Amino acid sequence: MGGGGGGGLRGSCRVGAVLLFSAWIALAALSRLLRPVPNGCVMTYMYPTYIPISTPKNVSSDRYGLFLYHEGWKQIDFEEHVRGLSGVPVLFIPGNGGSYKQVRSLAAESFRAYQNGPLEPTFYQEASSTLSVDELKDFSIPSRYGRMLDWFAVDLEGEHSAMDGRILEEHTEYVVCAIHRILGQYKESHLARSKDAAQSSGSSPSSVILVGHSMGGFVARAALVHPNLRKSAVETILTLSSPHQYPPIALQPSLGQFFSHVNEEWRKGYKIGVSHASTPKLSNVIVVSVAGGIHDYQIRSRLTSLDGIVPSTHGFMVGSSSMKNVWLSMEHQSILWCNQLVVQVAHTLLSIIDPANGQPFLSSHKRVFVFAKMLQSAVPQSLSRMTHVPGSQSSNLLASGNLDASAHELQAKAKNSLSCPPFVQWTSDGLEKDLYIQSNLVTVLAMDGRRRWLDIKKLGSNGRGHFVFVTNLAPCSGVRIHLWPEKYHSSVQNEVPASRKIVDVTSKMVQIPAGPTPKQVVRIVIRVVELGPHGSNIRQINYRAKYCRITCWVLLCKIMLTEGLDHDTDNKVEPGSQTEQPPPSAFLLLTPEEMSGFRFMTISVAPRPGRPPPTASMAVGQFFNPDDGSSALSVGRIIRSSFAPEEIFLAEDHPLALNLSFSASLGLLPVILSLKTAGCGIKNAGDQMEAERNNLCKLRCFPPVALAWDSVSGLHIIPNIYSETLEVDSSPGFWDSPESMDRTTVLVLADPHCSYKVSARASLSAAASRFFLLYSSEILGFMVAVMFFGLMRQTSAWECDSSVPSILSAIESNLRLLKPFMFLFFMPTLMFLAFLFFTMEQKPSFGTFLLVTMISYIVANGFTILLVLSSKLILYMAAILHVFIKRRWQSWEDGAQSSYVRQFLTLSFSFQSLKIVQVIKNNLNIIVAVATIPPVCFVHPAIGLGLLLLSHAFHAHSNLCSFLAASFRSITQKKELYKSKMGDKPVMLSKSKPDGLQQLLPMDDSPTAAKSFTDSQLELFDCRHGIMILHLLATLMFAPSLVAWLQRIGMGQNFPWFVDSAICVGVILHGLFGSQPNVSCISFKLPGRRGREVGLSFLYLLGGYYSLFSSMALAPYRALYAMAIIGFICFVSTIIERRSMGRGDIMSRKSRKHSHRH
Repeated sequence: MGGGGGGGLRGSCRVGAVLLFSAWIALAALSRLLRPVPNGCVMTYMYPTYIPISTPKNVSSDRYGLFLYHEGWKQIDFEEHVRGLSGVPVLFIPGNGGSYKQVRSLAAESFRAYQNGPLEPTFYQEASSTLSVDELKDFSIPSRYGRMLDWFAVDLEGEHSAMDGRILEEHTEYVVCAIHRILGQYKESHLARSKDAAQSSGSSPSSVILVGHSMGGFVARAALVHPNLRKSAVETILTLSSPHQYPPIALQPSLGQFFSHVNEEWRKGYKIGVSHASTPKLSNVIVVSVAGGIHDYQIRSRLTSLDGIVPSTHGFMVGSSSMKNVWLSMEHQSILWCNQLVVQVAHTLLSIIDPANGQPFLSSHKRVFVFAKMLQSAVPQSLSRMTHVPGSQSSNLLASGNLDASAHELQAKAKNSLSCPPFVQWTSDGLEKDLYIQSNLVTVLAMDGRRRWLDIKKLGSNGRGHFVFVTNLAPCSGVRIHLWPEKYHSSVQNEVPASRKIVDVTSKMVQIPAGPTPKQVVRIVIRVVELGPHGSNIRQINYRAKYCRITCWVLLCKIMLTEGLDHDTDNKVEPGSQTEQPPPSAFLLLTPEEMSGFRFMTISVAPRPGRPPPTASMAVGQFFNPDDGSSALSVGRIIRSSFAPEEIFLAEDHPLALNLSFSASLGLLPVILSLKTAGCGIKNAGDQMEAERNNLCKLRCFPPVALAWDSVSGLHIIPNIYSETLEVDSSPGFWDSPESMDRTTVLVLADPHCSYKVSARASLSAAASRFFLLYSSEILGFMVAVMFFGLMRQTSAWECDSSVPSILSAIESNLRLLKPFMFLFFMPTLMFLAFLFFTMEQKPSFGTFLLVTMISYIVANGFTILLVLSSKLILYMAAILHVFIKRRWQSWEDGAQSSYVRQFLTLSFSFQSLKIVQVIKNNLNIIVAVATIPPVCFVHPAIGLGLLLLSHAFHAHSNLCSFLAASFRSITQKKELYKSKMGDKPVMLSKSKPDGLQQLLPMDDSPTAAKSFTDSQLELFDCRHGIMILHLLATLMFAPSLVAWLQRIGMGQNFPWFVDSAICVGVILHGLFGSQPNVSCISFKLPGRRGREVGLSFLYLLGGYYSLFSSMALAPYRALYAMAIIGFICFVSTIIERRSMGRGDIMSRKSRKHSHRH
């Protein structure tokens, strides 16, 4: 149907292949995304009470509310409690569809943290990652927190702020009012206590800490640049899984522009000289963003990044999977109640309070330092020394020269804080006989209270200059590592006290999450005394059970009841009898530079006087060459591994640290990594001993650990890895993605005592889900470009007096290789890349960007084809049903009951002959404009676009009915002609009077027509169908905003934003005046083209290019701009044409060589 499709079987195969590929990606992604997300979080419990706080009357005060949280099960007097406010105010802002009650987990744990005091002192001894080149170590923490946190929360009625820019703006305005109200409430409470002669501690706070979840985090940043916010009212912002770079649903123009406006204001706020003030507006404001990680399907880590918005000296982004004491990736909502993260956040917020005045530190650098010290792990910093993994842009947080006095003071203290703290010191006097290690591998199987000496010069030779140490013993309290200088180095050295020559590097050890604690085995020895006639008979019964006191005693009781005899027991734990080695919980990496100048290393295990050493103790150290344990997997090998897994064999005495480098990011192409124990120095005595050998190997070798590092999402640690899917939450293939994002480094810590079979296999289903999550918005923008290119081909055929193809045939033609695909895809993509390379400092990876963009474009074609086919099927079914009913009426007209049908048709004809009906039929555009433009401007844009779609569907249905009716009539005439020839009777084919069907569906297939009526109606249907699909995509872009608008019905509505209304008016004009290919467009001649006029097809080409550029720039909503501009051009050109026709000035280009009969 419709010419111009060409291609035949080859074209059908091309369309089918694109459809199958797109359907596979969609189904594979959905099947994986619908699976339950693994969650290792612990639930947080609380006793919540919400105290309402009155707010001043403004636009949204009747709709929204402000509450104060109180933790406790006892009833309290609200007024008395509010009057006693004396803590540090914290305002919680819920996200999209969130509730103010979501504050309860954070507030409850903050209350408990204040009551119980700081974390264990050993927590503060670990080196913070990415702080400075001097490795800030020391962080003085008081024994008690100086001031508690008063948690407030705004009630935003659960509105969907992620879907509508107007709602986001109203939330921002109310948050500004709430901040002022909170500060005013503290002044009122302080004044009330002063009047009552009550003891008042300190002054009232001058700033509020903002904590936002999801879109609430962006609202917090938007409030800070709001013109009505008081100066210094907010200086600290913490966001939980909040988008900062782009909106998560970048479809509505006003939403995208609001994001761009806020981010631009933030960039200006940190620049000097932008404002009239001597210091930048946001110079004392810090922002810390926490990302949910790989399991957060709604907000990817890339959206939570602060790069380019907040300088590294004033904020950073950290993933929950790389946060100390957390180590978990979590879904979007669980980040609010996950106890591991909530506890850490509570202690962090309490730690930024200055004990001197009970308010947050005035220094922004000091606050950033506290956040980094409390949240960031030292693992990435340690890995980068060996694996050369690129860090994020926030890696040098305090390395700049803009440090103030307090930060320099912290650095000065940190230089002398490498040794273990005094409260965990234990002297070497209690250690037993020293051991001298002669091999490059050292093993500790129990806390034996010994010190092991390693000769660095001897064991670190032959290229094995790096040292790695893994253990499950607690650093400082369980194990200590020292570096000793060379003896008799110089006379000056000998004068230095020995204590100064020894360097304690234990504090360089970094904590990692340990896997599940292995089950131990207890041997129960029961001596049963049997009293018989010949005296007592003692027999011993040995039982082995899992280490559990209850299990042991239940077993013992069963034996007592069964034997019925006197007995005594000897329950003891066999040393080394655990079912498997315990997993490591800390590791240390030392480079040759760090050990330079030292001769010996000692590993001291803490003594346990008076108690037997625990069996679940493990430590393994090794001098190794990183190159021996390195393996690089190229993109081709990773892709091939999905069919044939890549295998690596690690023989015994292999490097403890295996460095796997993946050339393709695991955020785009996840890999299933499995480690199978092949041996552990035990000879295989037969197949019957295989299970026993595996158990013995588990006893000897500790479970492997994988550490994956990504420059965006941070660290991902997988303990006890035997077969796991490795994926990181990176976003390669975007225009602002640096080349370092295309690679992922995985460090595997595996026991050198065992040999392993390592296999890596790409997971295509995980890759499909990642692709769908990352590039769905880009694909939707590409679908608009695909429709523009299809309409371009249709309009070009009309302008060249060729047969107009269907929109499906036009899309298929544009997918052909060489000229169409090169011209419509590769050329604009290369132009976009060239622009990036000339204007950006950080260039994206050319190959990754081109590959991802091409796949997205192909998938967009597949989804568009699916949309075209489904809509065409619906229209054809409706038209066939309509024509069938009309033909039945025609047959009834000749029957006995035709009088009723004739009467009905006569009434319908008389109604259609009315003048008002004729005026409406002749001016349908005016009717549609009146019905669509007011809702767009005063109600909601999606409603007006929906009415426009109904108009398109009506016209397409009419054209298709005319085509089908003419086709059926032509078939009937041919049958009658065939019968007349067979019967030799002449038959009049078109001389009968027109019936009702002919009047309702007029037909003109006269031989004098240049093109048959049937073909003309089909071409008009194809053109209208293409316009309808294009405007359907535009309507879908406003559908999320419509959902949010419907939620607010009856709560007071504001007019849509002007930019949304103006764009939708342009789209409506395009539907009214550009829906037919014979529309008059302002034509002009291209330079260098001999008299070639350019019309609507060229505008569609430009619109497609602009849509491609906008989608690649992650702003697919800008494709609506092109649609609106074309609509305004069509409207202006139509007015010019009608004026020209009124003057009789009709251009020659309007005449076609053959006309389409309507």
